[in-house]
Amino acid sequence: MEVFSTILLILIISGLISLPTAVSEIDDNLIVPILGFFAVLYGIFIEGPVAFGVSFASLKAARSDKLSVTDMFGAFRNYLNAVLASLLTGMIIAFGLILFIVPGIIFACKLAFTPYLVVDRKMDVIEAIKTSWKMTDGHALKVFGIALLAIPICIAGLLLLGVGIILSIMWINLAFASLYHSVSTHLETPYQQKEGRSLEIAKERYAKGEITKEEYEQINKDLS
Repeated sequence: MEVFSTILLILIISGLISLPTAVSEIDDNLIVPILGFFAVLYGIFIEGPVAFGVSFASLKAARSDKLSVTDMFGAFRNYLNAVLASLLTGMIIAFGLILFIVPGIIFACKLAFTPYLVVDRKMDVIEAIKTSWKMTDGHALKVFGIALLAIPICIAGLLLLGVGIILSIMWINLAFASLYHSVSTHLETPYQQKEGRSLEIAKERYAKGEITKEEYEQINKDLS
């Protein structure tokens, strides 16, 4: 229940943060050009990183990590790369959509893991995009499937007096985060697996008294 209320609060706050750009898109004729320009800048430098942070918060929930509202601002700890990644992925997808739509859909699926890599693993923009492209090999259809399923779920949420849209967005965010978590877990390198097993063996030997505390701490330090 605590996780649900935290995610709900995060979505409400992120919705309030996105209001300036949402209002500017209602009717351009109601806004003077300079305000429209500032709305674009606001979307790039504030709303984009916050969206990355919301994805990170959903990932923490999917991993059953301790979650707090401040996690939605996690992208600001890697701010420049979050801004550039949000901008660059948006441009790539938009370019693909211009090319008869289908390439844009493919690009969107292949770059779906970029926000998690930028915020969770602190990758730079180029590394995150390349890694997302590789990680989605064999999983792009799953990403597309979640995106397709999100359409009727959002429609159903809107029909429920609009209140259900929050639950719909919550489900969508957690679905993408869970997929990323599942893929990243199964893509552990053999070295990481061996390293983890070595630490387990050292811990077992220390518990049995086969090695001293100093030896255990040295092994732990060497493998960290």
